[in-house]
Amino acid sequence: MAIKIFVDQGHNPTGFNAGAEGFGLREQDITYNVGTYLANLLSNDYRFEVRTSRTNPEEYLGTSQVTSLQTRVDMANNWPADYFISIHANANENPAINGTEAYVAEAYSEAYYLGYDIVAAIVERVGTRNNAVRLNPSLYVLRKTTMPSVLVELGYLTNYEDSEKLRNDQYQFAYGIYEGLLNYFGLPQL
Repeated sequence: MAIKIFVDQGHNPTGFNAGAEGFGLREQDITYNVGTYLANLLSNDYRFEVRTSRTNPEEYLGTSQVTSLQTRVDMANNWPADYFISIHANANENPAINGTEAYVAEAYSEAYYLGYDIVAAIVERVGTRNNAVRLNPSLYVLRKTTMPSVLVELGYLTNYEDSEKLRNDQYQFAYGIYEGLLNYFGLPQL
């Protein structure tokens, strides 16, 4: 039986629930592309079944910040997915802050260990700094989903080195998440 992965490409194209920006990059474009690459990788692996939150880069989910997040959660819960991965790119006022991290609702949970494997695989493949797994149970998509859920921050749009990786290595970020999933489930590469 295939493992059902819901890939949430964080944020909307503009307006409410639009993402961060830096060095001419928009978070929602990166999350859409990385999520699409990841969905393609998963759909080409018979061990997984995959759905994405956005089917095209101009798609809006919801009519406000809250309903945008609620729509993503409802899509995953109603499927129902076995695992939820929300893809994001980070920003910080300090341009020196950089690296890849994952957020989960609970320490030492399934999501925590999945997040650990995803971050480790991205860092290994793309060369970002390992900022580990952090707890943030207040995040809506982590609180409201009914399956283990990981919010992945690929890198910092506001850091020049990370922004170059986010611009040029989107497929590699997706492949890192895919490798993290394989490592977590103990599955060999096909």
